[in-house]
Amino acid sequence: MTAKPSRRPVVAIDVGNSQIKAGLFDPLAVGKKSLSAPDRNVSLATDQWDPLELALWLAPYRPREVEWFIASVHDGAASELRGWLEQEEASARTHGITFEDIPLKIEVPEPASVGIDRLLGAVAVNRIRTDHRPAVVIDLGTAITVDVISAEGSFRGGVILPGIQMSARALHAFTDRLPEVSLSDEAIPESLIGQSTGTAISSGIYWGIVGALRTLLEELNCEMKQEPEVFVTGGHVERVVEALNFTLTHEPHLVLSGIACVADALGCAEEER
Repeated sequence: MTAKPSRRPVVAIDVGNSQIKAGLFDPLAVGKKSLSAPDRNVSLATDQWDPLELALWLAPYRPREVEWFIASVHDGAASELRGWLEQEEASARTHGITFEDIPLKIEVPEPASVGIDRLLGAVAVNRIRTDHRPAVVIDLGTAITVDVISAEGSFRGGVILPGIQMSARALHAFTDRLPEVSLSDEAIPESLIGQSTGTAISSGIYWGIVGALRTLLEELNCEMKQEPEVFVTGGHVERVVEALNFTLTHEPHLVLSGIACVADALGCAEEER
């Protein structure tokens, strides 16, 4: 995949298992060495996204008037998105991001098997972490990922565990009587001890994830030669950050910003040819 340099606005698309997130970036902001945030963004449900809603969000731009950079961990939804763009605007410029496009050294045996969202988070963090200091990236998505970036800026791998809603759905799906709870920010329990089945489930999932993340961060601090900076993105961030008692930097649009970094890198590489 080769991108051509353009001064068109960049639309970064992160196609996840639960949500399709889109961010609109000014082309001049994309090239900045600091991490750029989207001018505006939108989130759509992956299993029922509406092309009209995406088109209305993009207005006054038409799909052919922007540069589309798509990163996906959900093949079906990404295919539907590309199909809509081809049908809506045959001249729309789209670029599907793969690990080969990532400006990052990936130190794992099979880089193609790593979720593209994890690599994009690492790309974004490399723009903002302290020089010569390692980093840990926590993404609280459908699945929770905890990834390590070396002091030299390479992706070293990480840990994957079930996310909040995935855990809640599994408890319901694999039992006969346990209800499926929805852990909105308001429903996350203040007390450890649930007074009903629903609050007991909420407490177990939430505090179980907090405990897992605490332990992972403590072990990584012991295992790594230098204490890492910790960056966090995804859902339920504020409540999780409060409970972890670690110094963390919250970056709400980390993956979208990573896509913008890739768009910049691809454009610069094309200009040098």
